[in-house]
Amino acid sequence: MSKTKHIDQPIAQIKPKKLSFHDSTRTDNYFWMNEREHPEVVKYLEKENEYKNHCLKNTEALQKTLFEEMKGRIKEDDASVPYFKNGFYYYNRFEKSKEYPIYCRKEGNLEGDEQTLLDINIMAEGNEYMNVNALSVAENNQLLAYSFDNMGRRIYAIHFKDLTSGEVLEDQLISVTGNMAWSADNSTIFYTQQDPLTLRPNKIFRHVLGTAQESDELVYEEKDETFTVGIRKSKSRKFLFIASQSTISTEYRFLPLDQPDAKWKVIQGRQEDLEYEVDHYDKHFIILTNADKATNFKLVKTPIEKPEKENWEDLIPVRENVFLEEFEVFKHHLVIANRFDGLQRLEIRSWDGEKKHTIKMEDPAYTVWIGNNPEFYTEVLRYGYNSLTTPATIYDYHMESREKTLMKRQEVVGGHTPQDYHSERVWATSADGTEIPMSLVYKKDLFNQNGQNPVLLYGYGSYGLSSDPYFSSSRLSLLDRGFVFAIAHTRGGQEMGRYWYEEGKMLKKKNTFDDFIACGEYLIQEKYSHPKKLFAMGGSAGGLLVGAVINQRPYLFHGVVAAVPFVDVVTTMLDESIPLTTGEFNEWGNPKEKDYYDYMLSYSPYDNVKKQDYPHLLVTSGLHDSQVQYWEPTKWVAKLRALRTNKNLLLLHTNMEAGHGGASGRFNALKELAMEYAFILFLAEN
Repeated sequence: MSKTKHIDQPIAQIKPKKLSFHDSTRTDNYFWMNEREHPEVVKYLEKENEYKNHCLKNTEALQKTLFEEMKGRIKEDDASVPYFKNGFYYYNRFEKSKEYPIYCRKEGNLEGDEQTLLDINIMAEGNEYMNVNALSVAENNQLLAYSFDNMGRRIYAIHFKDLTSGEVLEDQLISVTGNMAWSADNSTIFYTQQDPLTLRPNKIFRHVLGTAQESDELVYEEKDETFTVGIRKSKSRKFLFIASQSTISTEYRFLPLDQPDAKWKVIQGRQEDLEYEVDHYDKHFIILTNADKATNFKLVKTPIEKPEKENWEDLIPVRENVFLEEFEVFKHHLVIANRFDGLQRLEIRSWDGEKKHTIKMEDPAYTVWIGNNPEFYTEVLRYGYNSLTTPATIYDYHMESREKTLMKRQEVVGGHTPQDYHSERVWATSADGTEIPMSLVYKKDLFNQNGQNPVLLYGYGSYGLSSDPYFSSSRLSLLDRGFVFAIAHTRGGQEMGRYWYEEGKMLKKKNTFDDFIACGEYLIQEKYSHPKKLFAMGGSAGGLLVGAVINQRPYLFHGVVAAVPFVDVVTTMLDESIPLTTGEFNEWGNPKEKDYYDYMLSYSPYDNVKKQDYPHLLVTSGLHDSQVQYWEPTKWVAKLRALRTNKNLLLLHTNMEAGHGGASGRFNALKELAMEYAFILFLAEN
């Protein structure tokens, strides 16, 4: 990396602002950065990008090499496995050198003529960013509704296309979430709209084709600011569901699909700590719930005419060591995705419960999921599988004969031999004695347990989202250069069951940080690596994780990548005008209550920056990010630069055209990943 003699590191102007709450007063020297379009803010971000480019100039060739490697492993003219729905086979495909998918279908059989539903490459022309959120075909198969965002702010527009003529209709629904569902009359569609300030999905409207959006009827408004709403169909295509959800509570409404003007009915009114998910089977609703203290969830059924909780009847009772995650209904079978000892399983049951079995998996650490199964009258389950060594694989599994058919395995262009790599599952001991699982992968002939391997430790640990072991062809660029890649399954996810989540949220959030530190220390103690070769990576809430950890253990990691990090916890959670804030009180706590305020303040990465050495740090951000506002990572970097006591690399990369997910397109996104990998690889070699 070149020295910084030509371009000095940006030093942000200090403009102290007192922030007082409860009996605490904080001084935020960089609060002024909150004005997204202020020329001074934009100029500062551009200076940071210029400085980052200067410092990484000596890695430009490596970045290009990594990008070409990653891109070169992707099959450019690829296609998804077709699925059958309502008389048509649907799939998407990519054409060589194009960034975006083309959505297609064939009627009746796969030998028929291809019909293009939507070519996202054409839609993306003239746009720096393009994301198509959803496609929804009407029951008559003749109309397509699709939603798209060309800013990265996750504010969508819905357009409509006549699939017979190919004409795009005049109807447009603007400033919406993209979530939608057709009724059975093929002219009425329900959609979700968000609050324009907080972006909280809070309203469901009914739109009739041929009418103006201004005349759409509001059918439901969620006024509780801790809840969001969405709409979907039952698998049977007999009912519409409105789901009102918070972190710890759920409330469903339902409507017959063929009665779009009817009155919505509640299945079970909301109660604190009562969560449930619903689908339809015959004369019942099937419900996955934590009712009656079923911490690991259970499955129940209830009659459609009397769906309230007092009529819920157990189908699968709660099990102490088995966590139920989701289910899929078929005419003759019920499929349950669950976890046992932290590993996912797919369990097949007959409806009478007399026959049941679990599909056998292959690796010590893996990810398995229920695939796209829109058809009800079938004996075949489609599921997906991958592991740290096995590329993403789609199987069709006959639930009676137990035969599985390989439908597709992700092709790694240039070849990939899973046997050349080794994955394992190890356990680290956290500060309170809890055993924390960790998944590892490395190339066999480049690994020696002598403490000399470079290791990248990844973590997330929030919202109950499990960081399951998965395959990445891009990751091969690290593994083939001698890196060990590790995933810390910290508390805050749900890898070990629901209690794993409960032990890593609210007033127990610090367990997540302790767990990650324990995993890092384990990798050193067991001689997988040493402090000069140990690196950490986390994004969004995972950015909070690594941000908190480097305040606590600044010498544990040699370098850290924090992607769109949520680091200004207290200020953000006190500002209810910011998207997501109110809906996350049950995740982090409400700082208007002093106990939560004090606890957040004790770990918030931004508030706890102090005069000490820090590891090399690359921070990424998106100017249009609606989830973690760009000013959080920007202020964090400015404060770190002002207070740190060493001169390690401290770089901020702001994508001026994108949001939380970074660049759009299958290749453009790889450029940022190549930059992150080049940063880590350089540090590992120097």
